[in-house]
Amino acid sequence: MTQKNKTEQGLDLGIVGNGTVAGLIDRRGAYRWLCLPRLDGEPVFNSLMNGGGTFGVWMEGLEKHSQSYEKNTAILRTRLEAKDGSILEIVDFSPRFDKNGRTFRPAAVVRQFHVIAGEPKIAITLSVEAEWGKTKIKPKRGVNHIRYESEDTRFRITTDAPVSYVMNGTQFLLDNDVTFILNADEALADSVHALADDWYRRTASYWYRWSRSLAIPIEWQDAVIRAAITLKLCVFEETGGIVAALTTSIPEHSGSQRNWDYRYCWIRDAYFSVTALNRLSEMETLEHYMRWVRNIVSHSKGGHIQPVYGISLEEKLTETIAEALPGYSNMGPVRVGNQAAEHIQHDVYGQIVLGVAQSFFDKRLLNNPGLAEFKALEPVGERAYAMHDQPDAGIWEFRTIAQVHTSSAIMCWAACDRLSRIAAHLGQTDRKTYWEERAGLIHQKILAEAWNEERNAFTAAFGGEALDASVLLMAEIGFISAQDPRYVGTVEAIEAELREGDHIYRYKVEDDFGRPETAFTACTFWYIDALSRIGRKDEARRLFENILSTRNHLGLLSEDVDTETGELWGNFPQTYCMVGIINSAALLSRKWTETI
Repeated sequence: MTQKNKTEQGLDLGIVGNGTVAGLIDRRGAYRWLCLPRLDGEPVFNSLMNGGGTFGVWMEGLEKHSQSYEKNTAILRTRLEAKDGSILEIVDFSPRFDKNGRTFRPAAVVRQFHVIAGEPKIAITLSVEAEWGKTKIKPKRGVNHIRYESEDTRFRITTDAPVSYVMNGTQFLLDNDVTFILNADEALADSVHALADDWYRRTASYWYRWSRSLAIPIEWQDAVIRAAITLKLCVFEETGGIVAALTTSIPEHSGSQRNWDYRYCWIRDAYFSVTALNRLSEMETLEHYMRWVRNIVSHSKGGHIQPVYGISLEEKLTETIAEALPGYSNMGPVRVGNQAAEHIQHDVYGQIVLGVAQSFFDKRLLNNPGLAEFKALEPVGERAYAMHDQPDAGIWEFRTIAQVHTSSAIMCWAACDRLSRIAAHLGQTDRKTYWEERAGLIHQKILAEAWNEERNAFTAAFGGEALDASVLLMAEIGFISAQDPRYVGTVEAIEAELREGDHIYRYKVEDDFGRPETAFTACTFWYIDALSRIGRKDEARRLFENILSTRNHLGLLSEDVDTETGELWGNFPQTYCMVGIINSAALLSRKWTETI
């Protein structure tokens, strides 16, 4: 589809990554964000938060610029054109390919500067900061590299460009191609040019093969493939943890103070990401995630499970403020860590079981879980049953509001329901009956306590009146039929109260920070899917096309959108939203058999 013509905005960023690190690059080829040595590390390039760390290029007489991904890859191309006809193309990627029987994905990024026309006059802008903007790291020169070292950070940039020019920011004529490799503080095994070329070819080949394996719908193929690649870049492959976004503290709207650190693994977000990739037959992420979540279950010993952990199972994510960084568009605070790790959110029990349920049934996996793994999951179900009617912070992580949230109760039902199905699959008749009965009791409770006859809708909390878009998920997970009049009534009530233009708000009641001022894009996708399920497919398709038009120039979405201007807000890229593209496209697209 054709996107709307929009002025440039702060989140017009591309992503390069490899399952270990990921960087954000703006339209003019400047690194605005890169954390080392992994997705949740310290940002060495932090200008996205108005810090002084960046790796970009100045070009004399710059007149035009454009940016695109190489088809079906995570390789980003930025084209800079000067008034005198000089053209420079920057190729950015992070190496990822199979090597010696394993995936090679170092904490490294590659920049290749290709002279397309003329002799561009450029200067390299390179500055590195540590301690969340407190300290500028002084570069140390080598023969063909520059070293950066602080207490927690050590890396080098190796290049065949004149090192003196790079270090000093000197303007110079670029009369031949040059390469930069940022990696660990180690000498490269080959020339920087030869190594980068080899890594480029092998990385491109990896992404071509990976994308070709996806089972995509016939419509909106480019959007789905880009969403899938983006989700893949949010997986920390070493452990299987999936970050909710690659950034921290991009506010939900101007001056909102709703600035959060999303570089951690929310069980909820990870479940959505895994199931979306499963729909495309991308099974590798599920296998990695299974390892991560089995460790969470083991550590919990049948007790409380946090809603969010670090990507290496860190339990303490103490929230602090990075005082040295002004924040996105000077709208702080910049938060490091997330208090949500301390919250009580009962929906996690359902999302754990839902997230791994397919693995018990899918014969494509190298190793299907069996009876032992089922028994390890049963304490999660017991916890879900015990907590289904107890107050919690809910899916939106209210900091001072505790209620029995309907969405949490529904997910507790899902935990018991899926355990019953898994037990049946494994031939465990007694356990099937046991979990079926528990699911039934929760189901009855929700129908009795969450349905509001006067509102003709399921409400946000038991006995309440406020609406919450998250209850739209009840049809997707099978709690209720989409044709049930109560579900249709809920969709219509949410439409009347939470819809602004073609977008849906999470809720409209005041929370800890007042009333939300931007729509939550994932909720718009849930609403689109709900419309399709209740038979309003033509309208759903129109809204889907509209939400696709809010993506940035590379097809990426953040967490929120201004319903009047279409401006993107919130952390970026938001996995919830990229999931929404995949799910809605799969639901709305014509079938291949209908077209060919």
